[in-house]
Amino acid sequence: MRARHLVASVLAAATISTIVVPLTSSAATRAGRSIVITAPFRAHGSIDGAWVTGATPGASVSITGPSGTVVASGTADRLGSYEARGLTPGAGYTLRTTTGGHSASVTLTVLSTTPPPASLDNQSLHVGLNYLTMRDGVTLAATVRLPPGKTLANGPFPTVIEYSGYGTAGPASLIDSLTGKPVANPGLLPDSATVVGGFLAPELGFAVVSLQMRGTGCSGGAYDLFGLDSDYDGYDAVQITAHQPWVLGHKVGMVGISYSGISQFEVAGTLPPALAAIAPMSPTDDLYSTGYPGGIYNDGFAASWVAERESDALPADVGGQGWAKAEIATGDTTCLQNQALHLQSQDLNSLIGPNLDRDPALFDQRSPSVWASHLKIPVFVVGSLQDEQTGPQWVNLLGALSGDKSVFATIDNGLHIDSLGPATISRWLEFLELYVAGRTTASPATKSAYGALKLLAPLLYASSTGTTSMAVPALRFTSDTSLAAAKAAFVAQDPRVRVLYNNGASSAGPGAMGPVAEQDFTAWPPPQGTVTKLYLGAGGSLGTSTPSAATTSFRPDPAARPVTDLPSGNPWYAAPPYDWTPVSGSTGAGFVTAPFPTQTTIDGWAALDLSLSSTAPDTDLQATVTEVRPDGREEFVASGVLRASDRALSSASTALHPVPLYRTASAAPLPSGVASMVDIPIDPIAHVFPAGTRLRVVLSAPGGDRAAWAFATPSTNGNVTDTITLGGATASALVIDEVPNSTVLPEAACGALRGEPCRSYVPAGNGG
Repeated sequence: MRARHLVASVLAAATISTIVVPLTSSAATRAGRSIVITAPFRAHGSIDGAWVTGATPGASVSITGPSGTVVASGTADRLGSYEARGLTPGAGYTLRTTTGGHSASVTLTVLSTTPPPASLDNQSLHVGLNYLTMRDGVTLAATVRLPPGKTLANGPFPTVIEYSGYGTAGPASLIDSLTGKPVANPGLLPDSATVVGGFLAPELGFAVVSLQMRGTGCSGGAYDLFGLDSDYDGYDAVQITAHQPWVLGHKVGMVGISYSGISQFEVAGTLPPALAAIAPMSPTDDLYSTGYPGGIYNDGFAASWVAERESDALPADVGGQGWAKAEIATGDTTCLQNQALHLQSQDLNSLIGPNLDRDPALFDQRSPSVWASHLKIPVFVVGSLQDEQTGPQWVNLLGALSGDKSVFATIDNGLHIDSLGPATISRWLEFLELYVAGRTTASPATKSAYGALKLLAPLLYASSTGTTSMAVPALRFTSDTSLAAAKAAFVAQDPRVRVLYNNGASSAGPGAMGPVAEQDFTAWPPPQGTVTKLYLGAGGSLGTSTPSAATTSFRPDPAARPVTDLPSGNPWYAAPPYDWTPVSGSTGAGFVTAPFPTQTTIDGWAALDLSLSSTAPDTDLQATVTEVRPDGREEFVASGVLRASDRALSSASTALHPVPLYRTASAAPLPSGVASMVDIPIDPIAHVFPAGTRLRVVLSAPGGDRAAWAFATPSTNGNVTDTITLGGATASALVIDEVPNSTVLPEAACGALRGEPCRSYVPAGNGG
C-alpha cells in the first residue's frame, strides 16, 4: 500500500516532482493520445495462462488446448495484445489470431510454478536501468542502485531487492533529490514511497535492485495484483540478482514498507533458494481484510488505492506512471514495447471492488498470510495497530509464521510510517547486517552504516511527523567478532514478539515517534494472557459479573458522524487535526467499566459477542474500545466492524479471535424477532490502562473512527433498531486478553499517543 507523504522532504530544500513528458520515440507516433507499437507477432505461455503481442488490433484470438477444444478466446486490443488466464499448465496449446481471412498461429506451453531452467539466471545487471527476462519472456524494469560514490568494481556488496508496483524502478537518484543535489531528469525519479530501497539501503552500504512489478512503469506484461506471475517474477529476480558477481555471498534480502513490504511475503513464499531473509514493514495479512473489513467494502483508502493501481497499470499514453513517459521520451524502445500488454491488466474490481465475498480461489493465492505459512527464512516484521492504510490486522501474519523459527516481530501503537521509527530502525539494520550481509555489528562497514543511519533517520522522522523524535539507539553486539556469536546474541535479545507501549508519549515530546516501555512475548496473543469476559449490563455497565436479564436498543445511523475522523491533514504529524466525534443519543450504545484499581494491560485480539436482534434483516455494526480517563477525556484504542449477515464463523475461530467466513453461501439474514449471536472481531490491542481509568466499548454504525478507512454501509436514516440482550443464558460480552505487566506507566497526555485521538467523554443514550 502507498506510504503517503513518506518523504515530503528529508532536507529542507529537497522536493520530489513528476514531469509528464510527451511520448517521442522513433518507434512511437502520436495519434491523438495513442501510441503505435511496432512489434513482431509473439506469443508465450505464462503461469496458468498465455499472452500474445504484435497481433492485428481487433483480431480474433483463440487458444486451443491439447485436446483440441478452445479453452480461451477474445479480441486483440488496440495495441495488438491479448492475455488469457486460468489455463491448466502443460504443453500442446495453440494460440491463433484471425483477421480479414488471414490467420497466424503458434504452439506454446502453459507454465506451472516449477522453477525455470538455471540458464535464466545468466543475465548480467549493470548500474542503472536494466530489463530482466522472466520465465515467460516478459521483461521487468530493474534499476541497480549502489552506495553513493561506489562502482561495481568496489563490490561485492550486500544486496537487497525492493519490489512493488509503485514507480520503483525510476532510474534517477532519490538520494540526490532528497539531499538537494541537481537531478538531470526529475521525471525519472522513483516514487517517494520507495524510500527504504531507493534512499536508506544505499546510504547504509547496500546495493539495491529496485524491481518494477509487471504491467506497471517500464515493465512488460499485464498487471495482476499479487497474481502468480508477479509472485514468481520475484522468484526469478531473486535468482538472477544473486547470480551477479557483485552480490556478496550470492544471497539477497528484501526490504520495503507497505506495498514493497507485502510483496516480500509473496515472493518469499515461492521459496527462491538465494533469498536469505526479508524485512517487511507495515504489511497487511490479506487483501480481503483491508478491502472488506468485517465484510463491508472499504470505499475509503482501499477504493482510492485500487483506482491508483488501475491508472498506474495503463499504457503510458493514456495513464501509467510518469517515469515511464519520461523514459520513453529518452528513446527507450524497450520501455515503449513493454506497454503492449498493459491494457490486459486484471480487472481489479474483481479483487477489491464492491460486493465481493472472500472466495478462496481468488484470494488465497494473493494472501500474504497464505504465502507466509511456507516460510523458513529469517523474517523481521514491524507494524502498527492504528495503521491508517494497510490496517492493524497484519498481526495475523504471526500465526501464519508459526512454522518459521527465525521470526522477529515488533508491534506498536501508531501509524503507517511508524514501522520505520527509532525503536526499530537500529534493530532493522542489525538484522540486515547479520542475516543478509553476513557480518557483525563490530565490522567497520556496519559501523559506517550506523553512522549514516544516525544522521538520516532523525531527519526522516522530523519531515514525516513535523516534530523532533528520539535519537536512533546504538548498535548492539559490537564486541562480537564472530558472526555465529552475534546472531546468537541477537536471538537472545530479540523476542519473537516485541510489543511497544505508549508510542508518542516519550521524552521526545507529545506525538513524536518513540515508545515508553515494551514487553517481550513468545507468541501472539501472549501465552501468559488471561482471557477475560466483560459483560454488557443495564445502564451501560461493563463488568466481570453476569448481569440480570435485560435488553437495550439503539438506532445505528452512518450519517450521524463524519465518515472518517481526519477529514483533512496529515495523520503522521504529532498532533493531527482529528475530528473524532462522540456517539451520542440513540445512535449508539456505550458500556463502561468501573475504574481499574491497578494498571491493566491488554495485549491480543478482542471480540464483542452480541446477542442481537434487529428490525432489519441485516445491520452493519462497529465496536470501538476506548480508555476513559479520570479527567473526563476519552482516548481511542481499537475498533472492529461486522456485517451481521456474515456472522458465520470459521473453525479457526477462538474466543478472542472470531474469524468470519465471509462467503455468500454462509451469509444469512437475521431472523425476525429472535436474537442471534453476532461476534464482532475487534482489531488487535496492545494498550496499558493506568489505574483509575476505565475501559469502554461503544456500539454504533461503522465509520468515524479511522483516518482513511471508510465503509460502504447502507443508509438507515435512523429507522433501523438493533436490540442487544443483556445477561441471561445468552449474555453479551466483550472478550479481552489481560497480560501481566510489572512496568507501571504514567498516564500519557491525552492525544499524545500516535494514532489514538482523544475527545471529551460523552455517554451514549443508554448511559454508558
